[in-house]
Order: sequence, then C-alpha cells, then structure tokens
Amino acid sequence: MSHAPNTSKFEEARLMQVLVAPLVSEKATMVAEKSNAVTFKVLQDATKAEIKAAVELMFKVEVKGVSVLNTKGKTKRFGKSVGRRDHVRKAYVVLKAGQELNLSGEAA
Repeated sequence: MSHAPNTSKFEEARLMQVLVAPLVSEKATMVAEKSNAVTFKVLQDATKAEIKAAVELMFKVEVKGVSVLNTKGKTKRFGKSVGRRDHVRKAYVVLKAGQELNLSGEAA
C-alpha cells in the first residue's frame, strides 16, 4: 500500500476547511528557513493525511511530511473573571526539495 494520500480520498469541501490560518512567528520563520517547513493552524480533528492533502490541493506543492502539535490554551484573568484561550493544533508541513510556498501574498 502506498503512503501517499490521494486528494480524491477526502471531500474537497472538508480539505478547504482543514487549514485555518498560516502561523507567522519568529519560531515559525526559523523553522521555515532551516527545514523548508511551513506552519499552519489547523482544525482540532484534522489528521496528518488530511493536512497533507489540503496543502497539496490549495498551494499546488509536493509535501514531504507533516508534524502535528497540540497546544493547550492558557488560563487568563480579565479583572475578576477567569477565562481560557482556545486550544490550538499546529501543523508543521515540510515541503519537498525545490518546492516553495509564498504566504506573503506578493506575486512572484
């Protein structure tokens, strides 16, 4: 059995919702420069195969691998009331050599 997931295995409408937003931070930029990886905020129930298929569908690039990280939301105080930030699921998507993903929105 081949490990490369086929985008036809998943519903296209679901794949369009899997990637919530790209994460642009100092750490994400360092990872991008070091290992050709892009960081995304994804749905809590998204699988690695779905994330890979979604990135390949939306950005027309080849994905080498996907690492997923769950971050618990911090508890914060707002005056007397106590609240909590949402839990976040991050995906580090490693692109194959020679592939590039431009998130800045500038035309190449």
